[in-house]
Amino acid sequence: MSSKLLENPKALLNIARRITLEAGDIALTHFDEMGYGDPTHKADGSPVTKADHETEAFIEEALLKLLPDVPVVGEEGIALGKLPSLKETEFYWLVDPIDGTKEFIAGSPDFTVNIALVSGGIPLIGIVYAPALGELYAGLNTPDEKHATRWLEETGKEKELRTRKPPKEGLHVVTGRRKKNSGEMDKFLESFKVAKTTRRGSSIKLCMIANGKADLYPQFGQTCQWDTAAGHAVLSGAGGIITDLQGTPLSYTADSLDFCNLEFIAAGFEWHEEYSQ
Repeated sequence: MSSKLLENPKALLNIARRITLEAGDIALTHFDEMGYGDPTHKADGSPVTKADHETEAFIEEALLKLLPDVPVVGEEGIALGKLPSLKETEFYWLVDPIDGTKEFIAGSPDFTVNIALVSGGIPLIGIVYAPALGELYAGLNTPDEKHATRWLEETGKEKELRTRKPPKEGLHVVTGRRKKNSGEMDKFLESFKVAKTTRRGSSIKLCMIANGKADLYPQFGQTCQWDTAAGHAVLSGAGGIITDLQGTPLSYTADSLDFCNLEFIAAGFEWHEEYSQ
């Protein structure tokens, strides 16, 4: 069963989608638009909630039941020093039970549940679910097939996603809601004609580009692999890219014990062809 699923990523994606939906329901039981009143803090100072821990525990148990030999790397597990052995594995899961914990705590719906399957430095499948918005994004990013969809809970309908060509009137740039634009970002954006800037939280930024609603997302602050892997698969499946500042595709490697990303640029077009340093 396990090996057959890994040979059929489309079927595995469908099962992982159901796990993500159930995980989102767990997160929602703790969500309050008036704000989450009792967060704690991890060693690095970042906030964490009971919802993070409960959601990750459910996801980890479900994924290991599905594929017992595929390790699960979760944000909260790593924070507690639980790093599974990745030396002998071709595949592993990257999980962020609540991406955008600050949004969650503030009562903003801009938080997501992220699950991705990684192999060879590439997120092969990814699911980004925003339970408070009722939006689920799924991406297939294999050498043989690239495909991405968006499902809306309100209508029960699903549509295929494709990035758009950069509009003549200028780009729609999306940035983090709770981070000020740095001088580095302002300098980077000088190379482009920008018509609009929107601030959003979590992996929704990557999904906006995949959905053809935005064009460029420069990220100059620190992120971790579990923040981006699922959205990366969705964006790649829709025809977009995530690269470093030199235009090299963002890679996910198991030998990076801190699981930190380099600064990156997500886009629906080959942005580096227009960029002048």
